[in-house]
Amino acid sequence: QVQLVESGGGLVQAGGSLRLSCVASGLTFSYYTMGWFRQAPGNERDFVAAIIWTGGTTSYADFVKGRFTISRDNAKNTVTLQMNSLKPEDTAVYYCAALAGAWAGRNRTEYYAYWGQGTQVTVSS
Repeated sequence: QVQLVESGGGLVQAGGSLRLSCVASGLTFSYYTMGWFRQAPGNERDFVAAIIWTGGTTSYADFVKGRFTISRDNAKNTVTLQMNSLKPEDTAVYYCAALAGAWAGRNRTEYYAYWGQGTQVTVSS
């Protein structure tokens, strides 16, 4: 079956960096646009970033532009989210997901077919 396994979360001070990774199995990874979402307690799951199957196009939420970078390695079935200049408001569980549909739906949770279990990111002030 399909599995997406995130890693790299943890506790970091404001201004610091973390690198999240997501390894996929059970699917043809290079066919899928991959996304990262996050969810803080009491909040909805929000779009963070997405990368098209070729890696040639990326998309970011306004609140992470210039701080976060999404990348992928199709040979290793891995998508990565480099997070710099972290802020306390970035604290959340971060999820990777595989998009079932077209690029136009990249920021909508309902268009993603597969999800990881999430990794906690906590940024202290």
